[in-house]
Amino acid sequence: MATTAVVYRATGKRKTSVARVVMVPGSGQVVVNGKALAEYFPRPTLQSVAMAPLRVSGTEASFDVRARIVGGGIAGQAGALRHGISRALIEADEALRPELKKSGFLTRDARQVERKKAGLKKARKRPQFSKR
Repeated sequence: MATTAVVYRATGKRKTSVARVVMVPGSGQVVVNGKALAEYFPRPTLQSVAMAPLRVSGTEASFDVRARIVGGGIAGQAGALRHGISRALIEADEALRPELKKSGFLTRDARQVERKKAGLKKARKRPQFSKR
């Protein structure tokens, strides 16, 4: 019978993006939707946002990360990945919790785009008033 490796799973969310994260002990390889991290998030700032929990906890080279991300734009997806990685790290080692919580990586950023209202151009922008 094959031995099963230790697998840590978590879900991260931001705006309308959802990231399903699977972490296994490894060399630090990150794959998002079948692509390397640098290929999926071309902007260095987004790569930095996504990898912040591993950097803060000092476990960059300890885990391989695989993620499936759906919904939203690339900034929201990077935030969802950060949230998912943080939750998976806690599952792996509960001692990392205070560090990650202090950095704000465990809080789900609940800000959503406000919906457009009837009679308005956007959520709050009104048509120009005309006296005559």
